[in-house]
Amino acid sequence: MMKNFKYLFLIFPLLVTSCITTKDVRYLQPSESLVINEEGLVPYNIPVYRITKNDILNLNIVTTPKGDAAQFYSSYNSSGGIGTGSVSNSALSGGGIAGGGGVGGNSGVSRGGNMNFYFNGLKVDSNGDINVFGIGYVKAEGRTLEDIRKEIQEKVNENFQEGKSEVRLNTDGITYYILGDVETTGLSGEKVAHKNTLTITEALAINGGLNRTIDKKEIVIHRKLPEGIKIAKIDLTREDLMNSPFYYVQNGDEIYLNTRAKSLNGFGKDPIQTLTTGVSVITTALSIYLLLKNL
Repeated sequence: MMKNFKYLFLIFPLLVTSCITTKDVRYLQPSESLVINEEGLVPYNIPVYRITKNDILNLNIVTTPKGDAAQFYSSYNSSGGIGTGSVSNSALSGGGIAGGGGVGGNSGVSRGGNMNFYFNGLKVDSNGDINVFGIGYVKAEGRTLEDIRKEIQEKVNENFQEGKSEVRLNTDGITYYILGDVETTGLSGEKVAHKNTLTITEALAINGGLNRTIDKKEIVIHRKLPEGIKIAKIDLTREDLMNSPFYYVQNGDEIYLNTRAKSLNGFGKDPIQTLTTGVSVITTALSIYLLLKNL
C-alpha cells in the first residue's frame, strides 16, 4: 500500500501549480513602472470622448422666462410647457428623469437601454451628422461634445439675445458592456453610469467585483473610435494601469472577462476546491490502477 503513495508525490506538483496566489487576485499591486509627478501624484490620463456614428445625444436649451425657445425649436418637446422658459428640449431625452432604463439603486448605474432616450434623442446618422430642429445638420462624428455644443450655442445666439440661453449637450451617461462566462452572469450585460468619468475599477466595483475564476491579467477592452475599434489588453493586478487611458471607461466600451485555464479544469478557484479536485483525481487513478491490476 505504501508503494501507492508515490502517486501522491507525482501529482503534488500539479496541485501546487494549480493553486491561485495572492499575486493573481490582488488589484493594482505596486509596480516600478508607475509614473507619478513631482508631488507624488498619479497624473490623470483621461481620454476625451469623440462622437461616433450611431451615437445618440441629448440636447437641452435653457432660456430666460421671456426666451421662448420651445416655439423656435420644438413646441412638442418643450419641458414645462410653452412660454414658461424653464427648459426646452430639441430632443427629449428622459436621461434618468422618466426614462425606460431608470437608475439602479444609489449607484447611478442602470441596466439596459433607455427607450425614451433612443426614440427621442439626436441620432448621429451615417454621414456623422445630427439634425437639430430649427438649426439643421451639424457635424458630430469625430468631435467632442463641447465642440458641438459651442457650435449649436452660436446658432442659438443668432435667434436669442446672447447670454439669455444656454445649450446643454450630453450622452445618456457612460454606456459600457461587460461579457464574461456563466459564473459572471450577474456581472455581464449593458451598464449605464451617469457620471462624467468612470475608471475600470469603479465600473467593476459598482457591479460587485470579479470572482477568482476571472483572469485579472487578461482583461480585453474593445473601444469604439471614429476611425474604428481599438483592442487593448489590461492587467488589473498592476498599479501602473492607472497611467493607461484604458484605465478610464469610455462610452461604448466592451469589457471582456477571460476565464482562467485553471478554473476550467476544476483547479484554482480556491484551496479547498483545488484539494478536493486533486484528491478526486488521485482516488480515481488509484481505483483504475487497482482494477487493472486485479484483472
